[in-house]
Amino acid sequence: MLGFRVCLQTRTKARPVLHKLVHKLASVHKATVLPPKQLQSLLNPFTALEDYLHRSVDTSSFHLFQPRLEDVAEAEKLFISSSTHRIDYYTSAERMEHAPRLQQPEVCFIGRSNVGKSSLIKALFSLSPEVEVRVSKTPGHTKKMNFFKVGGAFTLVDMPGYGYRAPKDFVDIVESYLYTRTNLVRTFLLMDASVGLQQADMVALEMCEEIRSPYVIVATKVDKCGSGELLKNLIRLRDLIQSQTSCCFPQPFLISSLRFQGIYHLRCFICHITGAITLQDTSAQE
Repeated sequence: MLGFRVCLQTRTKARPVLHKLVHKLASVHKATVLPPKQLQSLLNPFTALEDYLHRSVDTSSFHLFQPRLEDVAEAEKLFISSSTHRIDYYTSAERMEHAPRLQQPEVCFIGRSNVGKSSLIKALFSLSPEVEVRVSKTPGHTKKMNFFKVGGAFTLVDMPGYGYRAPKDFVDIVESYLYTRTNLVRTFLLMDASVGLQQADMVALEMCEEIRSPYVIVATKVDKCGSGELLKNLIRLRDLIQSQTSCCFPQPFLISSLRFQGIYHLRCFICHITGAITLQDTSAQE
């Protein structure tokens, strides 16, 4: 994967921050008091964009995972730390030989520097504000694999970001993890929805396809551009998933960590694919 070594790089200086305040929409219970259309936009941000599309455009792939509100609320409970279900930063590793040997299902997040990976992980864990998520004013600070244990349910791994000035061994870390981690159930590949897929994202996507491990594309920062540009980027992404991938879940997940759009559904999807919950709605797909 020489192209991956050339295109995917990272940056520096991290400082640990404990995010103390809970976002006013961190819980879906708080969101249920909103008007139905606004609630639906939080659950699946794509619904707010469909009015701008011609009726002939097939949007079914954006609605494949549609859990019931009860399922979303059930999944949310697993993101709340307690004395019997502790959520915390577990450890970091620079090499696979240093990675903890865990049996529980695992999901990992990878993406370009400044794609909003840390913000997304903070949003997912926002109901447990004591969980330490490393953030920095300088994008691309993550140089290690950071493991977060969600009780005995599953582990979430924050992988090093790719972008400018990545460590030379970055590809060795990522490829080694993706190829050998037997308890990995899904990779979440993050892209910036406001700018669309970049060349480095395409190389990362090709790597996931080559490894043939199931992955999902998460489109971040959906609040950062106008509806027209956002729709163009998303339809291009949809077309690429349909025509050039075989291991990617057909539905991209749209996320705004700032406005909390898409966070509830993503929590539920993670709980679903790790087997932490059983969905009541059998029409939901993996």
